[in-house]
Amino acid sequence: MNPGVDWTLILTAASALAWVALLAFRGGFWLCRERDDRGEAAPPASWPAVVAVVPARNEADVVAQAIGSLRRQNYQGPFRIILVDDGSTDGTSDRALEAAGPHALEVLAGAPLEPGWTGKLWAQSQGVARAAASEPAYLWLTDADIFHDPATLRRLVSRAEAGGLVLTSLMARLTVRSGWERILIPPFVFFFAMLFPFAWVNDPRRRTAAAAGGCMLVRAAALEEAGGLAAIKGQIIDDCALAALMKRRGPIWLGLTRRIQSLRPYEGLKPIGDMIARSAYAQLGYSPAVLAGVVVAMGLVFAVPALVAIFDHGPAKWLALATWIAMILAMRPMLKLYGLWVMWGATLPLAGALYGLFTLISAIRSWRGRGGEWKGRAQDAPSLAT
Repeated sequence: MNPGVDWTLILTAASALAWVALLAFRGGFWLCRERDDRGEAAPPASWPAVVAVVPARNEADVVAQAIGSLRRQNYQGPFRIILVDDGSTDGTSDRALEAAGPHALEVLAGAPLEPGWTGKLWAQSQGVARAAASEPAYLWLTDADIFHDPATLRRLVSRAEAGGLVLTSLMARLTVRSGWERILIPPFVFFFAMLFPFAWVNDPRRRTAAAAGGCMLVRAAALEEAGGLAAIKGQIIDDCALAALMKRRGPIWLGLTRRIQSLRPYEGLKPIGDMIARSAYAQLGYSPAVLAGVVVAMGLVFAVPALVAIFDHGPAKWLALATWIAMILAMRPMLKLYGLWVMWGATLPLAGALYGLFTLISAIRSWRGRGGEWKGRAQDAPSLAT
């Protein structure tokens, strides 16, 4: 290594250039422009039939609020709710029925998990099959831990009908009460938007496809033509897999929202880490080479500016500090969406480092046969996904 070369400055410059490229040429992902309260569509002339399908596995602590919010939808068209109880042992079905009543909610006891399926998709597929009897125009795939504003369905259908969309999805607002949630949850959405710029997702000319599994309105006929959920039955990142499947059938739309709230708290570092580690290695295609590249890139893009700004005393320090400030400003729209002070953006380097660690943990769990663990099931493996 040439002792005359300032490697600190070179690494810092590389990090700064990476941020210039991300902010200028990545679909404006950080601006948070794609939101459900912008460009709202006019209501359709008639309201099509919709069936909500809710998979649930041991969700007794939150399911009553979720189902209650579905029950209170002020939707003018035909609307049914089907909950698929995926082997719960905590009284999930009873709590759901208490919240909605037997006339407003149909509870379907899920069949044992079939080989080759992930648990959530298997449960959803049973609900979709049950819904097909009434021939709905749309299927509303939502989760048992999501609380919806009473106008959610009406707005989803209006947007879908106006745009001829085959998939309309909203990313629920996650909880940010604890310190770790404030450090790690807004960056989670930020990183997701970096991977899948919403503007590109919503552009029919681009192949980029993504969705948020907590709230997806799917055109039933298009899903059937695409092969149904069986076409993606082994995918652990089921929402993005469904988005890719549906985008081949027509336009899709993904947006942010303040009106839908996740009921699941992640109050400590471990629950958030487990949430990320569940699917991070699957996102990388189970490739050790891609894993190594991502970990190095995360270190370069997020850790280097902070470390150099804090510990260096040469000319690289000021470039690193400028890059760190750019990170904070880039996080501002997301933090504003979450009602947080802009200086929480200063913790983005820490979040990036931790997400790199969670990705490594995800790979290790996958190698040990414990990938994708959720509610007592380890179901993430390359052979299953293919």
